[in-house]
Amino acid sequence: MAKFCPLFSGSSGNSTYIGNGKDSILIDLGVSARAVEKALFDIGVDADAINAVFVTHEHIDHFKGIKVFSKKHKCKFYMTQGTYEGLEEKECLDYADVEIIDEKGTQIGDMLIQNFPTSHDTLEPCGYTVNIANGRKISIATDLGIVTKEVTDAIKGSDLVLLESNHDINMLQNGGYTYALKRRILGVKGHLSNDTCAETARMLVENGTTRLILGHLSRDNNTPEIAYATTHDLLQNAGMDEGSDYLIRVAKPQWDEKAIIL
Repeated sequence: MAKFCPLFSGSSGNSTYIGNGKDSILIDLGVSARAVEKALFDIGVDADAINAVFVTHEHIDHFKGIKVFSKKHKCKFYMTQGTYEGLEEKECLDYADVEIIDEKGTQIGDMLIQNFPTSHDTLEPCGYTVNIANGRKISIATDLGIVTKEVTDAIKGSDLVLLESNHDINMLQNGGYTYALKRRILGVKGHLSNDTCAETARMLVENGTTRLILGHLSRDNNTPEIAYATTHDLLQNAGMDEGSDYLIRVAKPQWDEKAIIL
């Protein structure tokens, strides 16, 4: 069995825990080390038990806690070459034991972690798939301007997917963001809208995904209710029933529910 928990999700910080009782990893560490330590404690995990942290890209909501966490806890940090270069410039890897990931993937105990390229406005962003010992697969796919073939091929067939549902297009277009920021978010290197998330969710459920976690919601241009309704309604209209064909949850800025067991 594996335990999955999106400890933090959103523009204020991101970090996801995956463990199997023997080995534990984090995807991103975008809040303070203290906040991550407390969140791990709340789900019954000692921060010293984290074997590795996999970083998706060099935006602060994905790396904020790395410097302090790496000084306090002995674990490895995995990332692409581009992300490494971006974080080196930000001087947050002083204490980190870094390894550059490659196409073979990384084995952490019984878990095989592989990365896939994503479209975002950083040097070499990626998402991750985690294959666990019981044959199941977990995917993390956030901070996507578009869902490319590489993303689709990587996450298709996953049992659980943490999928970006960042913004409601109407809220964004009519909100107070500057024109330049709106263009960035809506661009091919920005973030996924609720509508694109819903279409991607349909593809996933059609290919066997049974658990969907909608994540990285905008504080200003979305609500959990709108994000949920957009994906739920599209799946329902496609003849897919929640509870029998799939389960769906919306990740909060800080998770306050039990971890998901696979």
